[in-house]
Amino acid sequence: MRVPRLVGLMAVDARETARARGLLLNAPDRPELPLAVVDYVVRQYPQPGAEVPRDSMVYVWFDFGPGEGGGGVHEPRIPRPPRGGLQRELDEPRDPYMVLSSP
Repeated sequence: MRVPRLVGLMAVDARETARARGLLLNAPDRPELPLAVVDYVVRQYPQPGAEVPRDSMVYVWFDFGPGEGGGGVHEPRIPRPPRGGLQRELDEPRDPYMVLSSP
């Protein structure tokens, strides 16, 4: 049987997808996996499409490891962005040395 793609699924959906395929799910970074609901899978092993026997263990992670991305929390931003909403984009400056020729 082929391992389904679980990356991007919420924990509850990943569990259900694995169960429906006859696979077991394990999350090394979430010992309380049965209680996890809205966390999103960011990595899995074996990779999607790999051939494995029925009742095989699929490992999923819900957090990026050190140095693997995950931007972290960026709010509140200091200094704050300028007030006033959206501003109109200015036109490109004209080249004063550009000569217009008429046909």
